[in-house]
Amino acid sequence: MATLPDGTRLPGRLFIVEGIDGSGKSTQLDLLHKWLSSLGYSVAFSEWNSSPVVRKTTRDGKRKQILTPTSFSLIHAVDFADRYQQQIEPALKAGAIVLADRYIYTAFARDAARGVDREWVRSVYSFAAIPSVALYFRVPLDESLRRIISGRPSLKYYEAGLDLGLSDDPYESYRIFQGRILREYESLATEFNLSVVDASQSIVEQQEVVREIIRPHLEGALMAEPNPWRKVLTSEGLSGRYLESLARTVER
Repeated sequence: MATLPDGTRLPGRLFIVEGIDGSGKSTQLDLLHKWLSSLGYSVAFSEWNSSPVVRKTTRDGKRKQILTPTSFSLIHAVDFADRYQQQIEPALKAGAIVLADRYIYTAFARDAARGVDREWVRSVYSFAAIPSVALYFRVPLDESLRRIISGRPSLKYYEAGLDLGLSDDPYESYRIFQGRILREYESLATEFNLSVVDASQSIVEQQEVVREIIRPHLEGALMAEPNPWRKVLTSEGLSGRYLESLARTVER
């Protein structure tokens, strides 16, 4: 079960994924979502930086390159607070499984890497429920960069940390900035006992690890309406071939 900071236990399960850009966490979460839904569980999903409340402000700020580390931090905090109130907490109270693509640890890592006071950031998110399982996808820095640039021609301004003046070269700035974030994540993994997944493994291998970690937390979770495919898509019936097919679908 998910737990509130005051110790109150919520009936739902909160499974979250974390990692630097290019770690493959979103692919794994999508595969996990498909698997849990096929088993008949009621699954809700929430994604970092997706609240309509701040979408335009965030987009305009990035386009004009006017966001400071503190304003960037606050915008993401508003985004999270809105999604938490509208999506995450209601689903947890109803007993559903909530999958979150990034959670409070993203703010802890990124904001600290931008020089924002760590304790202040943590106090901002002090209302958030403690996840049932927090998965951290660990990937080498050069591999993350390779994955990022393989899908598009250039790095994004804030993604590369160009706002921090680390280097005039976007790729060198990316290495420095994402390296800072990586070090923060490594520290957070120890402090908050995040479940580490080797993101340099194949998609299929990672998903098998993810399911082994998640399985013990599923008993008693809310079930959705009956699924006629449930008998076919059981955990035992999901062969490597089927997983690979799902992986190819996600990567398109």
